[in-house]
Amino acid sequence: MRKSRKAQLPNPQHRPEPTDETPPMSRAKQVRRLVSEGAQLLAAKRPGEAIPLLEEALRLEPDNVSAAINLGGAFILQGKHDRAVPALEAASRLEPDNPMVWSNLAAAYLGKLPLSTQTQQERAIAAYERALALDPHAPNVHYNLGLIYLERSDTEHAAAHFYRALETDPNDRDARYWLEKIRQGHMDIRADAADQHNG
Repeated sequence: MRKSRKAQLPNPQHRPEPTDETPPMSRAKQVRRLVSEGAQLLAAKRPGEAIPLLEEALRLEPDNVSAAINLGGAFILQGKHDRAVPALEAASRLEPDNPMVWSNLAAAYLGKLPLSTQTQQERAIAAYERALALDPHAPNVHYNLGLIYLERSDTEHAAAHFYRALETDPNDRDARYWLEKIRQGHMDIRADAADQHNG
């Protein structure tokens, strides 16, 4: 997993509460600022601080897909997968052709792989497949599908997805690692796959 550098964030400033009389342009500008600040906090691995900003953005503009995707991502990073689902499902209705929405929704449906039920896995697989139908090279989707199939002891499907992950990103060392484990015939890889998904 690659580490990203923490973004330098501006000092938080007091935000006046908008009223119903707030002009539409200033409300739209405020929403853009809230979403931008929330995204910067997520990039800095500070989801707890991002959530209130993104919730406020969605309160002001309920149809803002960027706010919903970022809010869902913040909840996922905190392990609050159930809280991510409503925002991401709303985003999927607003932008059904957005592969990022489906990829994030799949992660929310799945939760933590070792604790996921078969139903959760099936919902995640369907959402990941929807993301791939929209963008066959969507980042990390084949890899995550491979981990789900490993958890289900379906090494044939897992290997196929890890191969596709390498086609998308030839430098994907994790996909290469799992392919090698499958080739070597390691049948005790389920626990390792679950650890990899949550690592």
